[in-house]
Amino acid sequence: MAQPTTSPRQNTLRRPGERNEPRPRVNREGSSSPIRPKTPSFNWGAALDRWLTDQRSALTLGVLLMGLALGLMVAFISYLINGSADQSVVGAAFTEPLAEAGTETRNWVGLVGAYVAQAFVFRWFGIGALAFPIIVFLSGYKLTFGSELLPLSRATKGLLFAAVWCSLILGYFVLVTDSAETASVWCGGIGYEVNLALYSLFGWGNLAFIGFLLFFFVVYFFNVQSIKLPNFSNPVQPRTRKRSDDSLQTYEDSEAELDEEEDMAPVDSEDTELSADHNQPINSFVADIPTPVAEPEKPLPDVIAQTTGVVLTIKNREVLPDLADDTGELSATPAPTFEPDPFEEDDLVATHGLYDSTLDLPQYQYPVFDLLTDYPNSRKAQVSDDELTVNKEKIENTLRNFGIEIDSIQASIGPTVTLYEIIPAKGVRISKIKSLEDDIALSLSALGIRIIAPMPGMGTIGIEVPNKNREMVSMRSVITSDVFNNSKFDLPIVLGKTISNEIYVADLAKMPHLLMAGATGQGKSVGLNVLLTSLIYKKHPSQLKLVLVDPKKVELTLFNKLERHFLAKLPDSEEPIITDTKKVVNTLNSLCIEMDNRYNLLKDAGCRNLKEYNAKFVKRRLNPEKGHRFLPYIVLIIDELADLMMTAGKEVEQPIARLAQLARAIGIHLVVATQRPSVNVITGLIKANFPARLSFKVTSKIDSRTILDAGGAEQLVGMGDMLLSSNSDIIRLQCPFVDTNEIEDICEFVGNQRGYDDAYALPEFVGDDGGQGDDKDVDMANRDPMFDEAARLIVIHQQGSTSLIQRKLKLGYNRAGRLVDQLEAARIVGSFEGSKARDVLVQDLQTLEEILKRLKGE
Repeated sequence: MAQPTTSPRQNTLRRPGERNEPRPRVNREGSSSPIRPKTPSFNWGAALDRWLTDQRSALTLGVLLMGLALGLMVAFISYLINGSADQSVVGAAFTEPLAEAGTETRNWVGLVGAYVAQAFVFRWFGIGALAFPIIVFLSGYKLTFGSELLPLSRATKGLLFAAVWCSLILGYFVLVTDSAETASVWCGGIGYEVNLALYSLFGWGNLAFIGFLLFFFVVYFFNVQSIKLPNFSNPVQPRTRKRSDDSLQTYEDSEAELDEEEDMAPVDSEDTELSADHNQPINSFVADIPTPVAEPEKPLPDVIAQTTGVVLTIKNREVLPDLADDTGELSATPAPTFEPDPFEEDDLVATHGLYDSTLDLPQYQYPVFDLLTDYPNSRKAQVSDDELTVNKEKIENTLRNFGIEIDSIQASIGPTVTLYEIIPAKGVRISKIKSLEDDIALSLSALGIRIIAPMPGMGTIGIEVPNKNREMVSMRSVITSDVFNNSKFDLPIVLGKTISNEIYVADLAKMPHLLMAGATGQGKSVGLNVLLTSLIYKKHPSQLKLVLVDPKKVELTLFNKLERHFLAKLPDSEEPIITDTKKVVNTLNSLCIEMDNRYNLLKDAGCRNLKEYNAKFVKRRLNPEKGHRFLPYIVLIIDELADLMMTAGKEVEQPIARLAQLARAIGIHLVVATQRPSVNVITGLIKANFPARLSFKVTSKIDSRTILDAGGAEQLVGMGDMLLSSNSDIIRLQCPFVDTNEIEDICEFVGNQRGYDDAYALPEFVGDDGGQGDDKDVDMANRDPMFDEAARLIVIHQQGSTSLIQRKLKLGYNRAGRLVDQLEAARIVGSFEGSKARDVLVQDLQTLEEILKRLKGE
């Protein structure tokens, strides 16, 4: 019987960055037996990484560094006092017995302290060497306690410069006073030798060079942009003007030098205002002339003729200069209806530059990368070639057992799953391969696989197999990437890594709203923290405001410290994080009012979206006196929608749907998350306006279809494994991990900086306040005859429900409802809270009887 010929198919394995070439599988003799892999050698680098990242090692090393820092500080101070006596001892330390040399030294840390201090203090930096123990102590403190007394990187730079500069400045005075032998211990060898060389070149100019080094360091270390000198020639008192956001802004009045003609009345300089603030648009130039104008036409000063929209107020009467007249003469034609064209204010840009919203907080510093934890021990996805080969053969054998042949198979290793792409042979039905999902998972002993048939735009069928050793994607690794830092998106958010290990960055402004779902413990809260961290790292507080709704009251409380920088709330709200259902409803309706107000501003400005509007305002083509202002993006984040829908229902659904339908153009974007993606939570009205959906692992295929309109989310492996549905494409991602202490450090860093006086104020909304608006319709003078009996029944059972009154008193629903309204008006039961029973405000019958007596007395 003839042997079957070898199939012409190609079995290739592909790693990211490798070519798709067949692997040779024959040895030197030409036999077809596989080549045995070499015995792996011990990985010293991995062992060292494990030791360095061990918490016990960090604690031990931290305490050691702090003790070393104290010893160095004592040794250096002792050397500054007894250094001259120890120099001979240190010089003879290697020629004499250590016992004798140790007894002769006068350093408080002994011979070792004297030798180390000799090097750092005498030979190198002098008194500036005291900076090094401080650096060592700060490093040890961070390793021991996991926090920083001072920012370690910034403090190290400053202390190193202080050590060198102190050595130089002291070396100069030591050199010019010829006291090198007695005082060189204070400046060190570096300071003395450098000054010796510079003094021979520049003489006294050496001191100017050292002073310039200090100036250079201060400019770059503290980010000094300019030096402003006071105007001694014509000092004026600073005035305050009220801006559009009700905050006071101080500025200096600039004196306009006007060429006065003989026949023109003098103009009082105190009544002439010309704003010199770079960040405040100028719309008019007003001059109050105390004496009447004798003639109808007068020469126009040059500085006024060059300003668009000049209005002169003469005895409470406005006259308009004829700017079209080349002679520059002023026409006394009344112009009560004249308004400057806000779209032709190019002279304002030329004079004051573009409007910069970040100047509201000019000293604001973006969070640094050191606030995020670096995980050097985060293991990569370890999938060996042998494991890939075995999995490939298992997939082939499983398909062959069911009569399915394939032409080729390739593998791409991702952080969570490995994607095997297969090309089936001609005549194979794709649906037949997809039906074998459970059989392939059984043969691979995998937690669960996902088959993509076919892969969009690839011409292949994908089989995603979870890795046994998953890779942890740290937040720092994606935030520090060039993909995120160089992003030009309006609202960039980093969502994680794809199967091909590429960092995925999306634009929330283009989504424009995001719907998230996931079972408990699958990474939904971490995903919200990742989204917020991305926005905080990329946007200035003047460009972004956050409205955080947290019915669970514990997930988003870490962001409380951002109140005066990034958060927005109602004017009468005390807490920046919204947790009460009533305040959630008011906040959503307030956002609808803000949306309508913004649309009115866009209509007046002739713009279609927020980006065009802000661009015109930056170019000073919109008049702030007409209500125009720079509009920041507003991102509404709701952590648990199911709880709101259960307690408020339509009161929450309608404003969310309205915002999702209309708020995109004016820069209001929604991120809504829920644990239970059922149809009564994610209603059709909400779902239709959220084109971008993000799903972590869910419990059933029904939930997956509810959130994604497709299956697959129930087969995820959890811990940040997620599917993103956007533009009809489904992408599998591994969400980055950001820990609670990292969020605390970021919020602490931002919150400790100077911010606004208060959170961004949303428009005030006055609603029914939980049914109190119906009190006017309740006539307590005409109470129901069963009122007293119903009140006692409610207090005895401590259950404020209409159904209880119906059953016990045998009343109809309408009458029972009226009784509950009367009980609420009498403050015996609480307000309406959706499907929940009303709270009973009276705890005992004795208190109730006193209330009933008072009502009867009225």
